[in-house]
Amino acid sequence: MDAQELKFKQMTEPPVEKLILKLAAPCIVSMLVTSFYNMADTFFVGLLKSNAATGAVGVVFSMMAVIQAVGFFFGQGSGNYISRMLGAKHYEEAEKMASTGFLSAFAVGVVICVVGQLFLEPLAYLLGSTNTILPHAKAYLRVILLGAPWMAASFVLNNQLRFQGGAVYAMVGITTGAVLNIILDPIFIFGLKLGVAGAGWATILSQAVGFCLLLAGTTRGSNIRIRLRNFRLKFHYYKWIFKGGLPSLARQCLASLATICLNNVARGYGDAVIAAMSVVQRITMFGASAMLGFGQGFQPVCGFNYGAKLYDRVKRGFWFCVKMAAGVLIAIAVLGYAFAPQLIALFRDDPQVIACGTVALRFQCLTFPLQAWIITSNMLQQSTGRTVPATFLSVARQGLFFIPMVLFLPPVLDVLGIQMAQSAADLLTFCCALPVQLYVLKTLDK
Repeated sequence: MDAQELKFKQMTEPPVEKLILKLAAPCIVSMLVTSFYNMADTFFVGLLKSNAATGAVGVVFSMMAVIQAVGFFFGQGSGNYISRMLGAKHYEEAEKMASTGFLSAFAVGVVICVVGQLFLEPLAYLLGSTNTILPHAKAYLRVILLGAPWMAASFVLNNQLRFQGGAVYAMVGITTGAVLNIILDPIFIFGLKLGVAGAGWATILSQAVGFCLLLAGTTRGSNIRIRLRNFRLKFHYYKWIFKGGLPSLARQCLASLATICLNNVARGYGDAVIAAMSVVQRITMFGASAMLGFGQGFQPVCGFNYGAKLYDRVKRGFWFCVKMAAGVLIAIAVLGYAFAPQLIALFRDDPQVIACGTVALRFQCLTFPLQAWIITSNMLQQSTGRTVPATFLSVARQGLFFIPMVLFLPPVLDVLGIQMAQSAADLLTFCCALPVQLYVLKTLDK
């Protein structure tokens, strides 16, 4: 039995619950560690005792979300296709898609780098900088843009390895880069006295190391190698990348747009509010990372078994993930609500920031467990090629609901409108996700 046949049996025959847990474990570790290093920049920059510097990290985070969106678009789009092709035993198609997705993302990353450097100051203002935040934002953004090509390509490799069932290789690359970033942050920020720019250098250098390890992971075991000769500039492949990756692209781009809107609205209330919301974003991202990792463990199982027409295993996996994730998120929400002031103070020990951030974090904890249904539903739809409902759910949370909330609530409720906008958007998204996913599950029965 060759390696691909063995992988097929491993993905379609064991009990689906045990298989998801096995694949989810390294994904959860990867997501938790990734969240740590996303938080690391905020934590160490916060030690500079400047609301403007802390705000700059939050402002540039929306640009990093755009780079991540590119990586997830090509990574999820190609990865979903790869898992279905492996499930259907079409191995050459999977190899061509892997190289096409990877090289395309790297090329788009180069374009982002060049255009961003040419329009650095207008871009910083567009992202939500105030006049006091601008110097810090430009210093951080200038460096981050240099790493755009390998940052985008790393997300592609991470997703492709996961969708092949090689989550351990993905974990090694992501985790190593994250740990290195945490080590380099204080060295560059304080040791070399580079300030906010030092956080940027720590991020792109650690991402470069992670990228090299992820690329090496594609050469191990039965994982698909990235080969230039397999690249195909053909409509067929980009059509499937678009269908599989559009929900992720929509979700990530709208998350970035939502952050930009949030920063621009918060700008009218001062640097402390921008800093507070930046900290809250990092904390909630960490809380959601375990949920995302669990869902990522479900995706290859879903794709393989859907490709093999084992629809009952797809549904069993979905309900298992929803129940497990809901329990974990409820526990996280309770802890986050109880210790909100202490969590905010870890990143910025400023009374205004703590007061504003505490209220915002507690609002988000109230609706946090709803993500168990929303995210798992979205991942099933995306992995089975249901572009329309998957894209709808992807745009609902940050686009259809959050952006209007953050634009229209503050004029009525002042700062409270900013603090409760995300929670209100989550509740409305759940109300939409419930009937949509129930309908999708019925179509699997047919």
